[in-house]
Amino acid sequence: MLPIQVLFLVISGLLLPTPALASVAEYATLNLTRQTVGYVALAIFIVAYVLVILEEKLLLRKSKPVLLAAGIIWAMIGFSYAAQGLNEITAAALKHNFLEYSELFFFLLVAMTYINAMIERDVFQALHYWLVSKGFGYRQMFWLIGILTFFISSVADNLTSALIMCTVAMTIGAQQPKFVTLSCISIVIAANAGGAFSPFGDITTLMVWQKGVIAFTDFFKLFIPAVINFLVPAAIMHYFVPKGIPPRFDNGHTKMKQGGGIVVALFFLTIATSITFHQSLHLPPVLGMLTGLGYLNFLGYYLRMRHRQEFVGVGAIPGTEGQGSGFDVFTQIAKAEWDTLFFFYGVMMCVGGLGFIGYLNIVSEFIYGELGATTANIIVGLMSAIIDNIPIMFAVLTMNPDMPETQWLLVTLTAGVGGSLLSIGSAAGVALMGQAHNDYTFSSHLKWTPVIALGYAASITVHMLIN
Repeated sequence: MLPIQVLFLVISGLLLPTPALASVAEYATLNLTRQTVGYVALAIFIVAYVLVILEEKLLLRKSKPVLLAAGIIWAMIGFSYAAQGLNEITAAALKHNFLEYSELFFFLLVAMTYINAMIERDVFQALHYWLVSKGFGYRQMFWLIGILTFFISSVADNLTSALIMCTVAMTIGAQQPKFVTLSCISIVIAANAGGAFSPFGDITTLMVWQKGVIAFTDFFKLFIPAVINFLVPAAIMHYFVPKGIPPRFDNGHTKMKQGGGIVVALFFLTIATSITFHQSLHLPPVLGMLTGLGYLNFLGYYLRMRHRQEFVGVGAIPGTEGQGSGFDVFTQIAKAEWDTLFFFYGVMMCVGGLGFIGYLNIVSEFIYGELGATTANIIVGLMSAIIDNIPIMFAVLTMNPDMPETQWLLVTLTAGVGGSLLSIGSAAGVALMGQAHNDYTFSSHLKWTPVIALGYAASITVHMLIN
């Protein structure tokens, strides 16, 4: 239903009068929306996304169709501009989009590396043992995981918090797939909701804050609506979570390996570095994350030297498993979710190409010009369940509609939590489909979309009442 709705909006926008030249960012671009290139590009993107949705049935990794679609779309754009002698404009626009992706890529790569390092150091196994030893049942753990995700995502990005807590859910629910499925859905909702009320909790809130549309402290007016967005579906799902207590972890790995606690501390130091670089020095957050990768590399060096001193000379092989085993950061980098990272590339480049063609401006002008701010901002949230919320929010900020603070807060809320409606609607959902692919899929999330929609509607209502 939602893809049809978006397609209807695009087609409706085509009927509106548009200038031959439009301004996208700093580039003067040709309007290709009414030409064959535009129609074909839009069709290619829709087909690619259908293949992504059918990933589990086709056994086709989600990165493949969008990678191919991105290349074809930009090749067609390049051909059209070359015919007009405007090659430099296309190259500049492509570099602009690629730079945005590059920052996201390295940010996520560092986050995934830290997650893999924690797994290798048995951090989550130790957390699992601690939770079970406290006698928590599946339902108690369902709430504990959701609440922790909600608050962690307001400090870290929602993808990182989702990856952390998904690992915990998978270790706890190793013998209870239904628990893993429901926990992953709750994690996606909590991660997106937790990131919506913090300036650095999500990329979209960061964009709004950088633009100066909403002051730093005003974001926290969305705290209560964000809580409601999480609580409503979680309260309903609670009754479907299996009862009982998970079995104890009996493989002997009840303690972290040497340096596990330091990895966790360095991870939070990396987040703090990223935030400080951005807030105080006005540098991209990715610089702080890559600096944090340097922290982890030096820890790896220390652990390898420590291991060599303790075990070399007594017959042990460097790199063997054990309490004092060596540690290689690049091994953890190799374990990153590369399919997810390339999926993000394909999606961002596809949507960037469609925006360069002119479709994003047409949709934005139509919904804000014809439907009004409240309806438009609710639709923005619905669209973010299908298309990445980053280009959508970028389009809204570029349009810069004349709205009061309440409406800017509303679109910040909906763009953040609307992605929870579908598993492909947010970075957290996409990443969890890769991490827990046997238990958390597009279809398993879709079954709970009506319940998630109740939380979406409730959060909007609460926001309009209190703000």
